[in-house]
Amino acid sequence: MKKLSYTLLFASGLVFGQFFEKDKVFTKEDTLKGSNTQFRNFWDVKKYDLSVEPDFAQKSIKGNNKISFEITKDVTNPTFQVDLQQPMKADKVEGNFPIAEYKQDGDFIWIKTNKSFKKGEKYTIDVTYSGNPTIAKRAPWDGGWVFTKDEKGNPWMSVADEGIGASIWLPTKDTWSDEPDNGVVMRIITPKDLVGVGNGKLIDKKAQGDKMVYTWEVKNPINAYSIIPNIGKYVNFKDTFNGEKGKLDLDYWVIDYNLDKAKKQFQQVKPMLSAFEYWFGSYPFYEDSYKLVDSPYLGMEHQSNVAYGNGYQNGYMGQDYSGTGVGLNWDYIIVHESGHEWFANNITAKDQADMWVHEGFTMYSEVLFTEKYMDKKSANIYAQGIRHGIQNDVPIIGKYGVRNEGSGDMYPKGASMLHTIRQVINNDEKFREILRGINKDFYHQTVTTEQIENYISKKSGIDFSSVFNQYLRTTKIPVLEYSQKGEELKFRYSNIIKNLKLPIIVEGVTINPTEQWQTVKLKKGTPVEFNENYYIDYKKVQ
Repeated sequence: MKKLSYTLLFASGLVFGQFFEKDKVFTKEDTLKGSNTQFRNFWDVKKYDLSVEPDFAQKSIKGNNKISFEITKDVTNPTFQVDLQQPMKADKVEGNFPIAEYKQDGDFIWIKTNKSFKKGEKYTIDVTYSGNPTIAKRAPWDGGWVFTKDEKGNPWMSVADEGIGASIWLPTKDTWSDEPDNGVVMRIITPKDLVGVGNGKLIDKKAQGDKMVYTWEVKNPINAYSIIPNIGKYVNFKDTFNGEKGKLDLDYWVIDYNLDKAKKQFQQVKPMLSAFEYWFGSYPFYEDSYKLVDSPYLGMEHQSNVAYGNGYQNGYMGQDYSGTGVGLNWDYIIVHESGHEWFANNITAKDQADMWVHEGFTMYSEVLFTEKYMDKKSANIYAQGIRHGIQNDVPIIGKYGVRNEGSGDMYPKGASMLHTIRQVINNDEKFREILRGINKDFYHQTVTTEQIENYISKKSGIDFSSVFNQYLRTTKIPVLEYSQKGEELKFRYSNIIKNLKLPIIVEGVTINPTEQWQTVKLKKGTPVEFNENYYIDYKKVQ
């Protein structure tokens, strides 16, 4: 049954999303999309003020996005790059500064200027757009819009664009390293019989002819791929959570016939929030509420607008990814996608190559939730079970500067690395302080993997640099070779990078294996029992 479960998950590409393309040749276009080029490095986005109106029959959308930004360095006659992927079109581009010329070329809008800009000056670019956006073949993994119908035949529309980018439909500065510091205002225009649900809080709802306009506001910084409109036959119910920062609004939007099921299944939200606030610190977006929204696809971590499509059942579509049975005690999508509110949304990787910061920590959040919701034994069983999904195909970290993800191993292998680091620290309170510290000290920031690696080493007082290199930058899993004669244990590491420093505790004794054989005396001569919570392989030799 375990083997079947893993096979099904991998065959359908579930959990891990887009898989690494081993032999991809990167182009100039990839660099323009993934790097902080001369067309991006002089301006900082402050706010998006946008509208979107989908047409179900035509499978099209139209709207506009007013981009407010601040100049970050003196520059003369620059060209701005705004991203908008084909076949979407920029119908009009305006600014509150002189635009010499603009043109759309491929997936980019180039805005040329004849002006000197000074650091600290603030401006806007307003893009009116329309077209038939890319349709997702298998949302959320391949990315694109979803135009479908609910069980009663009503239109149901949304989009998922983490990998491919928000510019698949919306004119943006489409780079993870620049979030709108002052948030977003989004107007969703719908037919009168449908409801538009967005990020943040609903601040206005009004009729406009034969249509409705739902205006949502996000007050906090937000990654562009999280800015998501949902349109359907939604109904709403609310609750509150008394958390570390006071009263948090819980806002649930579900397709009308799912209301009773949602009221039952979403009772898991409060235990989840309680566990995550314990481990990670306060929910990062109290001002914007916590929201679960029925989605026409499995799920995504859209900030304060978490997409839910798990069928109101525990596990991952009714299965347990770990193969241990532990994961059937809770709803995978509620737990995992909400964990991203801390890792992905509160702190966001600057470059997609460092996406393990999102997925490794968030998959480990499943372990930590299990520990609070159930017990530590169950959490350890789950942590060991998820290793069965590790492929060790290519390194976890991808190519920088070209919007490239590394291996899907960033999920289970990233989590397994963190579980190993926790064993080495051997102090759960200190480990918890580190997790809370990451979310506090990098609050609402974009980060690099080096910042996270250095932070963990500094705060733990242990140099984990070689551990990160081993697990993130190679496909090698350390092997502890050993032999035992009574109380004498002989051991060494193989399959490691040079000078790996990964101490382990064996029968209460800390050993520091290298590639050279060493010997230690144990307290007793019974066959040694190794701690399986370290993600290393144990090999008995003669």
